[in-house]
Amino acid sequence: MYGNIKYWVWLSSLVGIPLGKRLKLLEYFQDPALLWEANEAQLRTLGFCTQKIIKWLLDKDARNDVDKLMERIYQCDADIIALNDSAYPIALKYIHDPPIVLYSRGKLEQDAICVAVVGSRRASAYGLDMAKRISRELAIYSVTIVSGMARGVDSKAHYGALEGKGKTIAVLGCGVDIAYPPENRDLMKKIIESGAVISEYLPGTQPLPYHFPARNRIISGLSRGVVIVEAGEKSGSLITTDFALEQGREVFAIPGNINSANSVGTNKLIKDGAKVITNTGDILDELKINHDLDYSFRINNRIREMKLSGNEKTIAERLLNGPVHIDAIARDCAISTQLVSSVLIMLELSGFVEQLPGKYFKLLE
Repeated sequence: MYGNIKYWVWLSSLVGIPLGKRLKLLEYFQDPALLWEANEAQLRTLGFCTQKIIKWLLDKDARNDVDKLMERIYQCDADIIALNDSAYPIALKYIHDPPIVLYSRGKLEQDAICVAVVGSRRASAYGLDMAKRISRELAIYSVTIVSGMARGVDSKAHYGALEGKGKTIAVLGCGVDIAYPPENRDLMKKIIESGAVISEYLPGTQPLPYHFPARNRIISGLSRGVVIVEAGEKSGSLITTDFALEQGREVFAIPGNINSANSVGTNKLIKDGAKVITNTGDILDELKINHDLDYSFRINNRIREMKLSGNEKTIAERLLNGPVHIDAIARDCAISTQLVSSVLIMLELSGFVEQLPGKYFKLLE
């Protein structure tokens, strides 16, 4: 009834099996529908399936419940974005342990330039102001703000992005049909209108404490950099920092009052090598996001001066708003990845394009 997507939902719902094992099963079978059809003897031959895992995979109740799960997902107007879906965020796809399925309400852009802004739930007035201001200014430059919709810094980051007329993504530690904390119900509606609320947890899943550390890897995984606004010595934001470092993301910290408990974590991050942020331009410069208002005018002039045409011009124009992943260039320009790669090489040799880590490309003046 629901097509192949229901097998992805089934696999993602088997929380009794560690995510790493489910990803390993997915790597072996490629398609969850094939895993669904596997029998006990086939599963035993894999070598990494314990009896407990096999029991979960063959559990009849879990299989019988799939249609009910699908109905609940569609009732709350959520999109189902599987790991093999072209709409799955590129940056997130390549982390060590990507979610098998994302449930999303709103519009989740596959190749948005994202920066996470996170911090204390009990932030000072200074911390709240900085979170809102930085997020608003980043949004003005078409940066999507990612946070966790928690009280304090997270909420202010989302509000700042909205004030900047930009996009924002809230990553939840519960189902996308649950506003948590409850006072953020209106904020959640606004985020859905201008960005997306996402979760790896099925609709109806309650905000249990152990969900939040796991969701932090998604916050950092979506982002090119993570800004820590205020964090105590044992703040959950520092978990996001650990994930960011593991994933090769940039870590930024806003210095705070040395006498404040809320600044112990951020100031330690700075001592340990996090990049100090004193204004939004520091973040844009480090991530090579152009914030010169005359940039587009000059680049368009250079396109004309270099007499770019055909695929070169098409690809250059796709890069006008900032760095883009090679797969997204190929998709949006309707050109094969092989041909895009060859055109980019020529543009790079001519000094017009620069390759960034992770197969992202940006224009040079």
